Amino acid sequence: MPSQDAARSGHFVIAGRPNVGKSTLLNRILGMHLAATTPKPQTTRNRILGIHTEGHRQYVFIDTPGIHDDRKRLLNRRINRAAIGSLVEGDAILFLIEAGKWTGADQRALDFIAETGLPVVLILNKVDRIKDKAALLPFLGEVGEKHPFDQIIPLSARREKDVRRLLNELDRYLREGPFPYPEDEVTDRGMRFVSAELIREQLMYSLEQEAPYAVAVEIEDFQEDRKGIHINALIVVEREGQKRIVIGAKGAGLKAIGSEARRRIGGLLGKPVHLKLWVKVKPNWRENPQMLDRLSIDRDHG
Repeated sequence: MPSQDAARSGHFVIAGRPNVGKSTLLNRILGMHLAATTPKPQTTRNRILGIHTEGHRQYVFIDTPGIHDDRKRLLNRRINRAAIGSLVEGDAILFLIEAGKWTGADQRALDFIAETGLPVVLILNKVDRIKDKAALLPFLGEVGEKHPFDQIIPLSARREKDVRRLLNELDRYLREGPFPYPEDEVTDRGMRFVSAELIREQLMYSLEQEAPYAVAVEIEDFQEDRKGIHINALIVVEREGQKRIVIGAKGAGLKAIGSEARRRIGGLLGKPVHLKLWVKVKPNWRENPQMLDRLSIDRDHG
């Protein structure tokens, strides 16, 4: 642990609308697949804290769900509340948007972010998808007028050199004092939570249309012994039809989901993983406060 005189640290909230790459950025910074990432919006349902320590510096990142307009279900309202409630937890806010694209949802997110009064770093993500980089210049000027941003940083969350440059730029927000977390700690979430997220990630990749948003994963048992990690996980759906889709013909769907989730969890933990999956119908679970509490969705901001 660095001496108190040398140590510096800072908290950074990663915020924005759904599907702009917030969790991808966190995973790249940490060098591990901690947060679920899929091409589908609203993959992230919980606030996730990630810790990156190097030398005398510790960067603490709070990855938040995408701020959105969907208020139809209690689940969506809780997710939104978790995202907005987490904004004040940082020394600065990293506001992610998609390079070359500004939407009404981006403006809505910025309206909430601006209310905090915190320094805001605008991050233009996915610049690797823009072939003509000169086309970004007018866009930079346009978005730069929407708020007095501390910095505007174009990058690709998938490129190591871009993430390295971002960390260097964030040094100005670090404060002197002892690290808030041990040097070897990377998250405040336990492996039960992370395992559930990686299983749900595979479900979202595998399912189409409404089905991905109607599923949840609850770890019923998590044990470790000399043979590895033993996990029993319950997949929750709302209707019998969704259960059949998850299981697939002759169980092929559930087997494929379990196989890939087992591989990812094992890679993260560095140990063999023995995973058993069940599927259960719980009608209208997205409107059930007790079920959402069990899944820890917005329990800290309730």
